[in-house]
Amino acid sequence: MIDIDSMTCGYGSREVLREVSLRVAPGEMVGVLGPNGSGKSTLLLAMSGLLPPWQGSVRLAGQDLTGWTARGRAQRIAAVPQRAEASFPFRCLSVVLMGRYAHTSGWGEEGPEDLEIALTAMEETATLHLARRMINAVSGGEAQMVMIARALAQQTDVVLLDEATASLDVAHKIAIFDLLKEKNRQGATLLCVMHDLNLAALYCRRLIFLKEGRVALDGPTEATFTARNLSEVYETEIQVSRHPVTGSPQAHFVPGGGAGAAAGAPAGASESVGRAH
Repeated sequence: MIDIDSMTCGYGSREVLREVSLRVAPGEMVGVLGPNGSGKSTLLLAMSGLLPPWQGSVRLAGQDLTGWTARGRAQRIAAVPQRAEASFPFRCLSVVLMGRYAHTSGWGEEGPEDLEIALTAMEETATLHLARRMINAVSGGEAQMVMIARALAQQTDVVLLDEATASLDVAHKIAIFDLLKEKNRQGATLLCVMHDLNLAALYCRRLIFLKEGRVALDGPTEATFTARNLSEVYETEIQVSRHPVTGSPQAHFVPGGGAGAAAGAPAGASESVGRAH
């Protein structure tokens, strides 16, 4: 679905990602994690075609993204930014309908089917009651859920989410990720940039960890989400245990662990996770 080969990119003269190679297969739900400044948002910008690589390539369905039109990319890839840009007074329903633009006629006018798809996306994200309200007159969390609805209304093969639930409370985070998991079961390919390690482990079968612009870890959650790995990536002591309901690995941060604790991460905690599965 998406193939990245030896990609280096950045902004101006500042290099952010260096020689990144990875492949995301159709139907995967992948968590992208790593410390601040490791290149997570930049990776999604490159995957969406908005940030051309300096070197290497990004291919969608076998074709280099530089060969896709903006409309063509929008028919295949939807993106949810970190924060909803709500500076213009559009009604929330109008914002969600913007997700249908790539599927409309040359005049850009939505039809009854587009309206039905948008309303369904709002119902799924529990934002239908906001349909007639202005996007700049709702809370930040509500605006973010409207942006998620817009991405779902786009009905693409791939959805890229950049800390899409960071501004939501716990109940809404779980509700949105339950919804995303269902979309994944229905065939959508999802890449979720996240800082919440435990949420990523609960919902994503594969995790990619970036550090200093490179891929530090990439593999199944069970293999990558260990005390030693997490402590090394984040340079602070992290213990790992099992979720009491799902059995997923979960991280526990140790006060006073501090930078450089990775070298002293207790191997037993990592090994216990390995034995659990």
